[in-house]
Amino acid sequence: MSASPYPLERRWGEENDSAHSVALPMPLRSRQSEGHPPIPLHPNPNGIPPVPQGSDQDLWVTDELLFDYQRCSRRAFLDVYGDADRRDPPSDYLKKLRQDSLAHQLDVLGEGQVHRPHYPHQDWQAGAIATLELMQQGVDRITKGVVVIQHEPGIWLVSCPDLLVKQSGVSAFGDWYYVPVDVRLGKRPKLDYQITAAFHAYVLAQVQNAWSAESWLMLRQRGAYAVYVAEMVPRMRDILNECVDMLRLQQEPEVFIAHNRCDLCHWFSHCYELAQQDDHLSLLPGVTPNRYHYLRNLNLLSLDALAVTHPRLLEYLPGFGSHVAYRLVQQARATLSNAALPRPLMPEEAPRPLLHPHELPTSPVELYFDIEAAPEQNLVYLHGVLVVDRHAQSEVFYPFLASDPDDEAAVWYEFLDLVTQFPAAPVYHFCPFEVQTVRRLGQKFNSSSQVVEALIERFVDLHERVTRVAVLPVESYALKAIARWLGFNWRDADANGAQSIFWYAEWRRTGDRTYLDTILRYNEDDCRATYHVKEWLTQFLQENPYPAFEVSKER
Repeated sequence: MSASPYPLERRWGEENDSAHSVALPMPLRSRQSEGHPPIPLHPNPNGIPPVPQGSDQDLWVTDELLFDYQRCSRRAFLDVYGDADRRDPPSDYLKKLRQDSLAHQLDVLGEGQVHRPHYPHQDWQAGAIATLELMQQGVDRITKGVVVIQHEPGIWLVSCPDLLVKQSGVSAFGDWYYVPVDVRLGKRPKLDYQITAAFHAYVLAQVQNAWSAESWLMLRQRGAYAVYVAEMVPRMRDILNECVDMLRLQQEPEVFIAHNRCDLCHWFSHCYELAQQDDHLSLLPGVTPNRYHYLRNLNLLSLDALAVTHPRLLEYLPGFGSHVAYRLVQQARATLSNAALPRPLMPEEAPRPLLHPHELPTSPVELYFDIEAAPEQNLVYLHGVLVVDRHAQSEVFYPFLASDPDDEAAVWYEFLDLVTQFPAAPVYHFCPFEVQTVRRLGQKFNSSSQVVEALIERFVDLHERVTRVAVLPVESYALKAIARWLGFNWRDADANGAQSIFWYAEWRRTGDRTYLDTILRYNEDDCRATYHVKEWLTQFLQENPYPAFEVSKER
């Protein structure tokens, strides 16, 4: 038996394995599978791959659908069976991501010759026929190709890799075969990327009657990454079968709102409306999909039921523990009463003040700091500082804006000049991003480490303080959710960090300073919202100095 071509030392999860992150030569140099293939192939007796003969009534499972299924099974279901009129239009930020993705694809394609099959949009049969003709001709590179196989009667698998690259080897076409390449904006070879890459290899192998050892990812910063087909195809087939079963049986998944995955989805408004109608527990901070599974098994499906549950019923469940159990019950109570509550007092915990005065100082001068950045470009384009002088009863906003990316260093030093003018002033911010960014910029621009660390010592993370001491009737502990519950409103209601990135890109593209003005207004509002939260938290602690929890008598 020949040796396996798949190195045993590589295992999934070793994300720092630089041996598999190399510059991808074009034409790509890959290997044909040796040894035992991931699954047996059944070649066509005529040696010519069959042309798909499906219908509009059949189920067409695309690589995009499988990718979405991994992130949200409900999205995949609605993409097939949902009312298209209920989809949200793409946000400006999502449009920018698509433009960036297209630009990355063009960079990968380079200037070499590439063939593109011609077919009507989403006419998978026509696309498969046109792509098959190019593969039979043996062209070197094919972009936007379509490869189709029948999964079972009435169900077809559709693979649309960004590139098909010709290699020397044996296949149904002759002494060549093709390797799939997916071009991704992501920095890391995420599992859902790898599963999709394995899907491409799986479908392609059935058509060309040959396995490639690798399927490739082209990541924007990391470059080429080899996905070993033999390792990933079994996982992919399990996920594929689950997806096909859900779609074939038309089993609509339950709504579950997870903002980190749902916010850019075109079904978000539709699902969010349903969740609000049902007061779905996924809207409660701390209820993860895993925890919801156990709550559902206990028939704890409403805020009322959770609010009267004794936390000891929950604390031994997987993924809970005492602190999570008590906080979830307190969270349900805060939401039902629409009131802020102190964090729960744990069993056998001696009552101590929620915060000491030095942890939330009130000073003659206070600074409120917020950054706007484009992470994909590793660029900080705005430092906003609201200077609150209590003696002078003044509030002055100072924006340090890099209208050109080359100005990033200059505005960094302008920011340092301002904050060093108030050496005793605490610097309030929301979430760790500002601390991380200030430390990184200090290193990037060779600032004195003593100056930077002394500045960071003055930072006060209001997100950490709020979540440590209070339980609020909000759906998330993001700045907008908290400040809006407290009555603060942004002048641009739809503004957010992603929108700011889009506005900055549009400023760079068009030169229209309206975009810069909008960014400045949004950043100032963020600083003022942070100030608003700090003032509220100071008052809250005066009224609720200690943790508290009342055990319900109903359960």
